[in-house]
Amino acid sequence: MDKTVNLIKLSVGTESVEDLARWHQTRRAQAEDGLPRHVTRMWPKRQAEILNGGSIFWVIKGLVQCRQRVLRLDEVIGSDGIRRCAIVLDPQLHRTQSVLKRPFQGWRYLAPEDAPPDLPESRENDDALPVELNRALAEIGVI
Repeated sequence: MDKTVNLIKLSVGTESVEDLARWHQTRRAQAEDGLPRHVTRMWPKRQAEILNGGSIFWVIKGLVQCRQRVLRLDEVIGSDGIRRCAIVLDPQLHRTQSVLKRPFQGWRYLAPEDAPPDLPESRENDDALPVELNRALAEIGVI
């Protein structure tokens, strides 16, 4: 199987890519191996395609702004006895071109051809634009 699919998820309560990076460094967001993870109730049916080079694209303040490569999916049993999926992530965040995204619940699949491209490495460390300016530029298709 050589198909790949990505996930897309709202990063609720996150103000910036840097804010997401800080969250991923907290003990609460990490697995025992120190890798960041996102625990979700639903287990992806397209697991093999996700694990074949897929990433999770993060929507921050209404814009897709970055992605992280998915390393594996771990089973987690909550204190309530319910089986959940821990999406274990590469700690490196890759900034992407900003793309508007309306709110949605949970995660969704994102085809590679629909995923925004990564920013060139030369722009990875640029100062982040103010949210309003970033959104306005995305609305007119400049970034």
